[in-house]
Amino acid sequence: MSTRYIVIGAGAIGATLAAELHTAGIETVLVARGAQLDALRAGPLRQVRPEGERLVDVAVAGGPDEVDLRPGDVLVLASKSQDTDPTLAEWAWQPVAGGPDSAAEVLPVVTLQNGLDSERIAVRRFATVYGAVILSPAGYLTPGEVLSPAAPTVGVVTIGRFPEGRDERLDAIAADLNAARHLTAVVDDIPRRKAGKLLMIIGNALDALYPASPDRERAVRLLRDEALDVYAAAGVEPVSPTSDTGLDLSTFRRQELPGRTATGMSTWQSVQRGGAVETDFLNGEISLLGRLHGVPTPHNDAVTARVHRAVREGAAAGSLPAEDLHATLPSAAVLVGAAALADELAGPRPPLLLDVRWALGDPHGRAHHAEGHLPGAVYVDLDTELAGAHTDPTAGRHPLPEPADLQAAARRWGLTTGRPVVAYDASGGLAAARAWWLLRWAGHADVRLLDGGLAAWTASGGALESGPVPAPPAGDVELTSGALPVLDADGAADLAVKGLLLDARAGERYRGEVEPVDPRAGHVPGAVSAPTGENLDADGRFRSAAALRSRFAALGAQDAPEVGVYCGSGVTAAHQIAALAVAGIPAALFAGSWSAWSSDPDRPAATGGTP
Repeated sequence: MSTRYIVIGAGAIGATLAAELHTAGIETVLVARGAQLDALRAGPLRQVRPEGERLVDVAVAGGPDEVDLRPGDVLVLASKSQDTDPTLAEWAWQPVAGGPDSAAEVLPVVTLQNGLDSERIAVRRFATVYGAVILSPAGYLTPGEVLSPAAPTVGVVTIGRFPEGRDERLDAIAADLNAARHLTAVVDDIPRRKAGKLLMIIGNALDALYPASPDRERAVRLLRDEALDVYAAAGVEPVSPTSDTGLDLSTFRRQELPGRTATGMSTWQSVQRGGAVETDFLNGEISLLGRLHGVPTPHNDAVTARVHRAVREGAAAGSLPAEDLHATLPSAAVLVGAAALADELAGPRPPLLLDVRWALGDPHGRAHHAEGHLPGAVYVDLDTELAGAHTDPTAGRHPLPEPADLQAAARRWGLTTGRPVVAYDASGGLAAARAWWLLRWAGHADVRLLDGGLAAWTASGGALESGPVPAPPAGDVELTSGALPVLDADGAADLAVKGLLLDARAGERYRGEVEPVDPRAGHVPGAVSAPTGENLDADGRFRSAAALRSRFAALGAQDAPEVGVYCGSGVTAAHQIAALAVAGIPAALFAGSWSAWSSDPDRPAATGGTP
């Protein structure tokens, strides 16, 4: 009984596989729909390969009503993940020639979809389900044509019976896939391989939305770290699709296609074609598992929502700016490590470095800067450049500067429109975060903190300069205000009741045991103590995103409808907002903070260790 492959789905993966099976002399039917079906009915499939184009006259059908199923058939599901259920329902109960049985009873189905759900859906109907992970850079943008840039091997497949095991028929399928230039290995733990591939492609949505950049890479890491947290809670143990398979991957190389522009990943292609995206089964899969197992997934949630909004708006693939990425995933642009910063400083678009050394009771920041600073770093005076005039006590010791004054200062620093900024200090970012927050509040989104500050830079082998820095050429940045949320005293009082207001000062100041600078001791009634120092590890670096999420979850931030932060004068509260952003939690700043609140005799003060 000869084997025939019914490849259901004629996108990049399905059309490429069908073309290779047909070319290898293995009987194949390619099931297409829409514009792709119309194009294939009009002429052979055009396969574009590194060695040139070829026309592949594979048999084409528009659905199960055009295919007489036979006992030796193998159904290969190559449609998008979101189409798995309706497509399987359409094929499962089709009759198979030679007996009373239906496809679901006697034919195997191979599921090539991304995500973790297709096999479970398939096994609801089909008695024999083979899950498969396929790695392929194939592209589909134009009806009737598929781009196959990998050579000489076209794709890599790991395949196994779902939920586990293998059988003789599976070995025969693997042999046919190998003949079709798809390196194939049979495994007995396919769910773990599927989970491993999901980690590999968790950034597909970001690829579809934004051009490649260091920020996008950081964002991918955030999504992956969040997925690993979810997997751990769900008991999922991911494995790389190709680990311990014995496959020689040296022949699987992406090459240029003459006269063609390289495409992005599968979601990129869907967005570019204006089609439906499978993000609900990629990032949305992580969100689902997180909700089932009590693990917050703010990053994957945000990316899923942003992809669907981009599709509704008709955005071109990869067209959204960096500012949009920062708005979607604020934590993607919060921190930069010393080694990465060194690479950026040596690159074509070096960031502007701001040295914001300041500490309460230490007026010698400029002298510290002169003693040693990162090469080219401009000193920024927190008291005069990152704060307005202290004329009204009820506005706080460090009121927000007027946007025009902040713009003038930023131009003195040499800040130009669109130039990245990295701020640092010698105190774990406790002062530098004020510059990070203010510039973002003023509409300059590309601002990050050097994680670990000056100590991290020198520990990594980074050189320091001494002496004054020559005045840079004046910048042209345009700053406004309002890009980040701000609370006044009334708003802080309301949030302490209806949401979560965090007090970022040391615990003894929150409890009212000491008050070294402000008129009264204590805290805003209803506020929760959350000392800023607990955002950092022993080396003065920010704790991991997972650790910060756990910290703020324990304080109630995950369940609060809104979060706000204050400190003594609005400086270290910005550090708390940065840490919250790393954890994926947006927060508003009570700019006047305790210095403003305690200067108003009509405002009550609470003491003790409870809100």
